Amino acid sequence: MGRSCSRAACRKIATSTLTYIYSDSVAVLGPLATFAEPHAYDLCADHSIRMSVPRGWSVIKQEPDVTAQGPTHDDLMAIADAVREAGAAPADIQESVTPPLFAEESKEIGRRGHLRAIPNS
Repeated sequence: MGRSCSRAACRKIATSTLTYIYSDSVAVLGPLATFAEPHAYDLCADHSIRMSVPRGWSVIKQEPDVTAQGPTHDDLMAIADAVREAGAAPADIQESVTPPLFAEESKEIGRRGHLRAIPNS
């Protein structure tokens, strides 16, 4: 469903979140926050447009960029690189993870991901 507007008697769905920076006398109106916070106000589209602030205060309005929704090409390439690294040969990973300091001290009898089994001596 969505969160409703914080204004009294308004039952519309909230589309933006209003927060204040009291020390700088600034009100920030941005896209709807992912979760409700006690010191932020969720506003519907009508109340976002008609919002006013005290004299001497400034308003920062952050409009959501509709073209930036969803993963970007860089995000997808980062995921693909991470999958390639995770699928690397276990020997390659073992050589890069095993510190040279402990390589001579212990013999591994098994390995699973980042865990390894070392026999008691």
